[in-house]
Amino acid sequence: MVLGPAGSGVSSVATAGVLGLAHAGSGRPGGRRSAGSPVLRPVNGDDDTLLITLDRLSRTAQRLGVFRRPNEVVPVSDGLYLLSLDRLALLEETWAQFSAILSDATARSAIKLPGVGVVAGVDPGELVQLPGIEDFLLLRRVRDEATSGRWRRIVLDCSGAGDPMVFLRAPSVLHQIINRLWPRHLRIAAAAERPVLAQLSAAVDAIDTDCLDVAELICDPTSAAVTLVVTADDRGADLLESSLATIDLMGLALRSVVINRTGLGATGDEGPGTGPDPVVAGIREVLAADESDGVRVYEVATAPTPLDRPARLRKLGVTLDEPSGVGQGSSTAKVGTLSGTGLDSRFELVWRQRLPDPDTLRLGRADDDLLVTIDGFRYPVRLPSVLRRCDAVDAQWDDDRLRVVFAPDPAVWPVR
Repeated sequence: MVLGPAGSGVSSVATAGVLGLAHAGSGRPGGRRSAGSPVLRPVNGDDDTLLITLDRLSRTAQRLGVFRRPNEVVPVSDGLYLLSLDRLALLEETWAQFSAILSDATARSAIKLPGVGVVAGVDPGELVQLPGIEDFLLLRRVRDEATSGRWRRIVLDCSGAGDPMVFLRAPSVLHQIINRLWPRHLRIAAAAERPVLAQLSAAVDAIDTDCLDVAELICDPTSAAVTLVVTADDRGADLLESSLATIDLMGLALRSVVINRTGLGATGDEGPGTGPDPVVAGIREVLAADESDGVRVYEVATAPTPLDRPARLRKLGVTLDEPSGVGQGSSTAKVGTLSGTGLDSRFELVWRQRLPDPDTLRLGRADDDLLVTIDGFRYPVRLPSVLRRCDAVDAQWDDDRLRVVFAPDPAVWPVR
């Protein structure tokens, strides 16, 4: 997954990187695999690479010299394919299927189900936007391609998705919404009491399961890797720490950071005799700990000519790293017992978490999730089973790790 703030050059980096990966393969030049990272093998024996774009206005197809065919895989060259996703078309297709199930439930039910008939009557062409659902549908299509067995690698260009972190958070948020509006135990009970609702309950269950499946795939360090793109200017430096904190919070596996030196030279100098660029030096200082942990940091310079063809994109020298299998942030959270037994027990949940502004840290609770807010970004961290029967009673941050203390909830804690 290649991501970064809008305007940081994500699309160019993703396209340039995939051109190298397309011929990387096993032992072929062009790609980069760190020592100890798994060698992924395609199920069908070939070595195809798929580039997925999300931006309806993306120029990637023109850059690669092919026609854009929304939601269809287009061959670009030997071993390289392009998939341009159209969020509105995916939404209309999925809504048509779901509304058919609603209509069937309404027609077969002797009892009028409140609101169902109105919702079922909404035509796909009338839809404008369903917040969060569009992002989920895009990611579900990515998941389907990732599990198809056809591709050795998929590069997801997250440009054009607004805030990439909000985009990647969509499955987790939709899972929360579904289970807040119609919890699973109530869905099962409704299907048992009214068989006419069985198909509707199964459809909602399928969406809910897909939400969890996609969220797990995104954070799986054996399958997914993140390349973060930042611009070598004050804006890039200002946004870097917040981006890293969000990556920690979501548990994404950061593998590389590309410093896009737009308008600067490739050597790190602003001009003869001026010395290293202080902004780039500051960015590298922030990333020093990540480099020690195996995250690759490197710079690319924008070419003097337009990046409108593969040959020019290759000159950027972008390489993308494969998954390492090493988790990060909340996905590596550990539970420990601090003291006591029974209702007097105290547990601790700990993970490495950057926190640019500690005053922005907020904690909340929603069912089995701990809601963590950092810099105005809220993310549900799934709690281990033992902590789901506890309340968060304290939290501390020691400049590196977030520690949340839990105490048993007497209302649900088992008493012997």
